[in-house]
Amino acid sequence: MTMNFWLFMIDCILCHNFIFSRFLGNCPFLGVSSKVETATGMGLAVVFVMTLASFFTYLGYYYILVPLKLTYLDTIMFILVIASLVQFVEMFMKKSLKSLYNSLGIYLPLITTNCAVLGVATLNITSGYGLLQSVLNGAFGAVGFLLAIVLMAGVRERLESSNIPKCFKGFPICLITAGLMSMAFMGFSGLVG
Repeated sequence: MTMNFWLFMIDCILCHNFIFSRFLGNCPFLGVSSKVETATGMGLAVVFVMTLASFFTYLGYYYILVPLKLTYLDTIMFILVIASLVQFVEMFMKKSLKSLYNSLGIYLPLITTNCAVLGVATLNITSGYGLLQSVLNGAFGAVGFLLAIVLMAGVRERLESSNIPKCFKGFPICLITAGLMSMAFMGFSGLVG
């Protein structure tokens, strides 16, 4: 299967964005997007975990589960791989980036159950991607997640100082903003054929 690298990248980041197109990963998207700094940290952690998870789940699926005819255990294996990677990220952040670790709070371990990370592992297998396409899909999908969460954090920071009707303050305006951003990203859907 031949692949145009640039079209694949644009498709993963903009056209099939995990947040705005596939509606995966909304918990950390809405929970951590109040400040650009924490959103960037979370997005970078997801980029790391999603890229490596795509690599290791591909290897585990095709070199362990398929030969042993245990493909029905794919979800369990995917979750074990993702949980191990998140533990590694959490230990690294706790030692090296203490302030970011504290600001992410409960949302860092929640990457383990982030449906975008599990979704990309499942999507790679069901789409029949090879190893390189799987890793690129994970990396670019995670960059799309990073883009979405940082954009949302920027908008939310600006909304804090805006004159918003009382009934829309807080989470309601956040949901309205997410819906508008999702509609804007739908404009990219026809970009890649």
